[in-house]
Amino acid sequence: MTQPLTLSSLPLFPLHSVLFPGGVLALRVFEVRYLDMVRKCHHAGAPFGVVALTQGHEVRQAGAPEEGFHDIGTLAVIERIDSPQPGLITLLCRGSQRFRITERSHLPHGLWIGNVEQLAADLPVPIPDDLLPTATTLAQVLASLRERDTEAATAVHPTPAQLADCGWVANRWCELLPIPLQLKQQLMELDNPLVRLELVGDVLERTGIAPP
Repeated sequence: MTQPLTLSSLPLFPLHSVLFPGGVLALRVFEVRYLDMVRKCHHAGAPFGVVALTQGHEVRQAGAPEEGFHDIGTLAVIERIDSPQPGLITLLCRGSQRFRITERSHLPHGLWIGNVEQLAADLPVPIPDDLLPTATTLAQVLASLRERDTEAATAVHPTPAQLADCGWVANRWCELLPIPLQLKQQLMELDNPLVRLELVGDVLERTGIAPP
């Protein structure tokens, strides 16, 4: 078996959101611990890790408990970086590969870093006939979102191959659906993209978004 690729001292960004592989994440960064981190990552062409919070806040608060976060997250690759004013950086990132934290530490200035092993990417799995409505409805929703805001940096323009792939369709629905953070985390962690899409299909049926 191939040994998982490991990364040492990966900077971690705990958020009240789950980043999925292939997903787009827009961030406004103003805390000193993250300003320095994103500048260094951008300069080195290196990713940072996005992990979902289990306790604490995205922005450090006096007297608040230390951040707690899940062991499985997603690498974020910086695609665009701007500094509209001093002390503020805006980022557009794309989710890359999932990872599992094997060791974590908290630096004196507040930044979390971790040693991680990268998890296998989803294998391409064609969407079975009974789940095809999840793809056609997703295409319609994405088109509607593009029409609503034609200049949105996070607009998604799917290819036919993406709309035929279980993992890609499931991930985009997970980003769009108003489901609890814990459920999004569980879906992201699933190794089987077909099972992930089946669970998404169940949610869509219950909410009436996609026909059975």
